[in-house]
Order: sequence, then structure tokens, then C-alpha cells
Amino acid sequence: MFEPEVWVAIAFVIFCGGLIYLGVHKVVIGALDKRGERIKSELDEASRLKDEAMKLLADYQRKRKEAEGEAQAIIAGAKAEAERLAIEAKAKVEDFVARRTKMAETKIAQAEAQAMTDVRAAAAEAAVAAAEKILTQTAKGQVAGDLLAKGIEDVRKKLN
Repeated sequence: MFEPEVWVAIAFVIFCGGLIYLGVHKVVIGALDKRGERIKSELDEASRLKDEAMKLLADYQRKRKEAEGEAQAIIAGAKAEAERLAIEAKAKVEDFVARRTKMAETKIAQAEAQAMTDVRAAAAEAAVAAAEKILTQTAKGQVAGDLLAKGIEDVRKKLN
């Protein structure tokens, strides 16, 4: 009677009709819709996360630039402070050297003055001794003693 292909076609149509009657198409469409909605929500979530990541990246890049700027400012401040300290230290060293030089000059001048005083005193003592020796040899008696005492006193007053 009918060819096998016809029976397969009739069976297929009955099968499809049974599926439609049972509402399988609604279940499949509902499952596909749910899956589509889930995929859409995942895509929305991924897009939202991507936007947040981009905002965070921009924020961190801005903070990095600010930190680099602060680091540059700190470095510049440290360099300026180091230069200021170097200038201040140089001025202190120069002042120290100047004070030491002045003290040394003062000590030298004092030593020269003391040496001159010592030389004058030694010269006065030598002159007194020489005058005493000469006067004792040339003058005799009480007159010689008075002259000697007066001369020694005069020489001491003039040299000191």
C-alpha cells in the first residue's frame, strides 16, 4: 500500500503533533529563553565588571601619576635641602677657619709682644750688668755706689 517513506513521514507528523499537543515546544522555547536571559545577564554583568575595571584602572593610573608627582616634589625638596645644608656647612667651615686664623694671629701677636718684652728685659739686665761692671771698675767709693744705683734704676725705668 504505502511506501515506507510515507509511513515514516506520517509517523514523524504524528510525533511532532504529539509533541505540540504535550507542549514540548513551549518547554523548549522557555528553556531557550531562560538560557538567552542567563547569557544576557552574564554579558551585562561582564560589561559592568569591565566598566568597573576600567574605572579602577583609570583611578590607579591617576593615583600613580599623583604619587610620581609627589615623589618628584620630594626629590626636588631633598635636593634643595641638601644644597642648603651644603652651603650652610661651607659657611660654618669658613667661619670656623676664619675664627681659628684670627685666634692664631692673636696668639702670634701675643707671643711676639711677650718675646719683645722678654728681649727688652734681657737687654735691660745685660745693660745693667754691663753698666754695673763698668762703673765699679771706673768709679770708686760712695760716689760710685750712688751713681751705680741711680743708673741701674734709670735703665730699668726706661727699658721696662
